[in-house]
Amino acid sequence: MAVREDKKEIIIENAVGVFAERGYYKATTAMVAKAAGVTQPYVFHFFENKEELFKAVIDRAFGRIYYTFSEVNAPADQLIETMGHAFEQIIQTHRDEVLMVMQAHAISDTGIRDHVSKLFLKMFESLSMKFENAGISNAKETAAHFIGTGLLITLAEVLNLPQLTHGKDNC
Repeated sequence: MAVREDKKEIIIENAVGVFAERGYYKATTAMVAKAAGVTQPYVFHFFENKEELFKAVIDRAFGRIYYTFSEVNAPADQLIETMGHAFEQIIQTHRDEVLMVMQAHAISDTGIRDHVSKLFLKMFESLSMKFENAGISNAKETAAHFIGTGLLITLAEVLNLPQLTHGKDNC
């Protein structure tokens, strides 16, 4: 059983890179299989289709971000900054996963769009609750702003446009 789960994890890990580099529409299960060192039928042994594989990969990416934010403990006046630093660390250590999260909302397939929508909503609700529990006023607005800023930071990273996030420093 452990070997089977290890192979599944190897497939997911390699799928992250393929989806991040090629995007959902240009990536194929054959590319994932080749990157993972397995056959395409073996990919289908674990995942019914490309959509299910993508959902597993995006679940992992969101899960990593969700878990990281849930583990941040800081006083209310330092919480958002501390969480921002944690997000920057995720970008450095798991860049491909963050890129997938950034592009996932743009996939028009209904199954994926609905799945990603639920993941973003879960993140929003979790952040809102964390901010509210910390005593931060306007917790929902702060959570929405935090998510939007994260997307902007990721966009700036991908496009190598640091001035998008450091504009006040460049004025």
